[in-house]
Amino acid sequence: MTGADMALPAQDERTLPAVVLRDVDTRPLDQVLTEVQAVVEAHGHVVVVCSPATPAPVLRRLHTLRSLLESDRIALFRPDLPPLAVAVLARQLRQLASCDIGPGVLASAGRLLTHYLHAGALLGSVARLDRVPVDLKQHAKSWLPGSQFAVLAHPQPQLVRLGPDAMLDGPEFGTWMLVARGQLPSDWVTTTLAPAWRVQGLREAPLPAESGRWWGTGKLVEFCTYLPDLSVLYQLVTSVRRGTCHWCGIDVIGDRCVFCSATPPAPEGRPALTRRT
Repeated sequence: MTGADMALPAQDERTLPAVVLRDVDTRPLDQVLTEVQAVVEAHGHVVVVCSPATPAPVLRRLHTLRSLLESDRIALFRPDLPPLAVAVLARQLRQLASCDIGPGVLASAGRLLTHYLHAGALLGSVARLDRVPVDLKQHAKSWLPGSQFAVLAHPQPQLVRLGPDAMLDGPEFGTWMLVARGQLPSDWVTTTLAPAWRVQGLREAPLPAESGRWWGTGKLVEFCTYLPDLSVLYQLVTSVRRGTCHWCGIDVIGDRCVFCSATPPAPEGRPALTRRT
């Protein structure tokens, strides 16, 4: 993780602790390089999880570190999710890291598990929201005093103005919900949305620092539903067919190796696919 506020508390006693790479863009390069190299040597492989709202200087420094180490054992995973959902996903990977799952499969599992997350927020304004489609009428209403909007960013974008009958499409399977409160004084997420979605457990966490940037406002209550049980996560991941990366030789799931970015060779008669750099 690139921030301590994205390292959620352990879900169970088996959840591995997160390694937080602090201030990677402001500390001396050689200092951060030594730190990352030590983590790679200690664990063998490293998956760096960060959100789309991570500042560009941090991302550039991460790519620089990976290039200087010339290592295919470092994966940069940046799922297209709001910050709180990214933190939830990172914790699920920490849960799975305690199991007999290889690094390639573990790193690839992040893409699979995103399909089981529902992530959104209650916003005091959508005037600066550019992650979810906002029509002109909704944009105009966001300037009215007291207006609030319920927004679902994943899996399918949805935006409704809060009212007596306002509701978002929720998961069709049992989940828990994590809530992070910003500067919006509202209990709608916990008292209305959570019961409507029939969540089986409710927890709260501090709002990630990147959430305001992602949602375009600090007046929000962010939420994410997820599968909490390690046994369920393990079954989901291990039920998917595995393949072997033809470039670096590790087991993966999906069509691209997260570590070396190689894609499968093309069928005979088609141009061969090469490793991405």
